[in-house]
This record gives sequence, C-alpha cells and structure tokens, in this order.
Amino acid sequence: MMKFFKRLRDHKNNRTLYYIRNFIRYCVPKKWCRVDCEKMFAALSAADKEYVRSRVEYYNKLEQRSPIGDEGTILLADFKLPKKKKGTYAHRTYFFDTYEYTRCFSDELRIATFYGDITDVPATPSITKSRPISGENANSVLLNLNKVRHFTFVKDSRKFTDKKNMLIGRAYIRQPQRIRFWEMYFGHPMCDLGQVNTNYIHRPEWIVKPITIEEHLDYKFVLCIEGNDVASNLKWVMSSNSLAVMPRPKYETWFMEGTLVPDHHYVCIKDDYSDLEEKLNYYIEHPDEAQRIIDNAHKFVAQFRNKRREKIISLLVLDKYFRKTGQL
Repeated sequence: MMKFFKRLRDHKNNRTLYYIRNFIRYCVPKKWCRVDCEKMFAALSAADKEYVRSRVEYYNKLEQRSPIGDEGTILLADFKLPKKKKGTYAHRTYFFDTYEYTRCFSDELRIATFYGDITDVPATPSITKSRPISGENANSVLLNLNKVRHFTFVKDSRKFTDKKNMLIGRAYIRQPQRIRFWEMYFGHPMCDLGQVNTNYIHRPEWIVKPITIEEHLDYKFVLCIEGNDVASNLKWVMSSNSLAVMPRPKYETWFMEGTLVPDHHYVCIKDDYSDLEEKLNYYIEHPDEAQRIIDNAHKFVAQFRNKRREKIISLLVLDKYFRKTGQL
C-alpha cells in the first residue's frame, strides 16, 4: 500500500496507461481518423490562429520545397509498430507519438524519422525529437516524441521561501559537461549532488540512490544540465515552485528551449559554472525576484497544457512537412 501511495506522489506519467491508450489507438482503423487540417485551423479564433501559426513555423522551418525520395523514408502505409526488443522501449514510444498524428494522413505519403537524442541535423527533412538551437536546423522537424518520459509536470504546494537554501542535482553522469560540474561542486555546502547510474563510475563517492521528484521539491534550486541533448527534467522543474538552474541550452525539443529567456524563465549560470554560488545566494537574498522567475516559468509551461491546441499544432507541423516535401 505504501508503494502505491508513493507512486501517486512521484509525479511521473503512467506508462501503463500510456501503452494501453496507444495500443487501442493503433487498433482503430485509420480511415476513422482522417482530418482536414485547413478546416481545423479555420475553426480557431484569430488570436489562436496567430499563436498556432507561430508554433508551427517554429517547429517546422522548411521554407523551400525539398522533395524526398524513397531512400531513408517510409510509406505511411508501411509505418508499423516495431517489434519489441529488450532495452528498446523508447523506440515504441517514439513510434506511438509519431503514429498518433501520421494516422490522420494518406497512406500514400512518405516520412523520414530520426529517432533518439539527436544533436545533428539530418541531410533529409526528418521528424525528430530534438535538434541544435543554433545553425541551420530546418531539416529537423520537431514533434513531441517520447513524451511519456519528457513531458512531465508537477503540482507543487510548497512555497519557494519554505524550501532548503540548496541546489539539488541527481543525474546520469557520463557526459563531459556533467562530469565537470560534479568535479567543481560535489561536496559543496550549497549543493546536494549525486550520480544515479552505475554503468560509468567516474568517482565512487558520487554514486547515490535515486530520489523522487517529490523529494527534489524540498529544494529551492534544481540543476538542469543538458545530457545527450536536452535536460529531461526541465519541464517539471519549471512547473514547480523551485528554480531551474542551468547554462543557456544548446538543444531544443517540443518545449522550445531555444525561446527561454535567461534569468526570466530560469536561473542562468555561465557555461564554465563559475558563478553558481553567486547566483544561488542572489536569489536566496532576493525571494521576490526568484518568485518572478517562477511565475514566468509557470506561464511558459501553461501553453503546453491545452491538449486540443497541441494536437492541432502537431497535425499542422506534419501537414507542412508533407507540403514542403512536395507530397501535397
């Protein structure tokens, strides 16, 4: 019973319900799901149209017609659920999160997908979860993929002022940027840091047991350093009453990390982390400014909570993809 209540408070998306819902969706005949994107967009209010249009343009930056051939692409008619293999659950979540919207289009269309923690831009216009923020990234067309893991939000009843004057950080440690942070601040009196993976042990003293999101919320500051691509905890941290602490992001996903404003949506530290203590002390001593950032973060997160609008944006991103690749 205790484990049951603990799971209710861990703030994570329920994977079992996610798979049940998506398996049912996969079994529904596609012809029942066809949509008219133009009519759907036309039904929006003028304000929503402008907002939706800006989001679609952000995720899908294809401007020139870029025809795609057969190589590296797949017909939607052949876009099927991959066979289950040990350790590859993510490939199924990527598939389900793509299929949720591709099922609404003709089977005669083709699509290229580039799944995983993507930090490079593909040569062919492709559907991806992540992309570099800077440089020419138009071939990376973003959809909200693997969202059962990444798109988690919380309800935090604790006030910022009632939390511990410390930074909490729990992470998989193998990337150079994370190793460097741990080398600088592990054991620092203002930091509670720990490594939760044991497949790469840089220093044995860093290894700790994972803690729940609920336990993270005891702290005023939560570390959100990028790993393979984005910091996967950033969404729920920005929905909490704690402050996200990180350098300027280099990668982005459906969460539009590239639009986040330093010291407006999160506490921005230098790329070399040298000003961490200064920044933590500043917001401890200026709780009103800390609360301003928290309020701004909540407003940013709120835009992703409208499920109907998120669906319309996703469908229009794909509609533009098929048009710009010369298929519609």
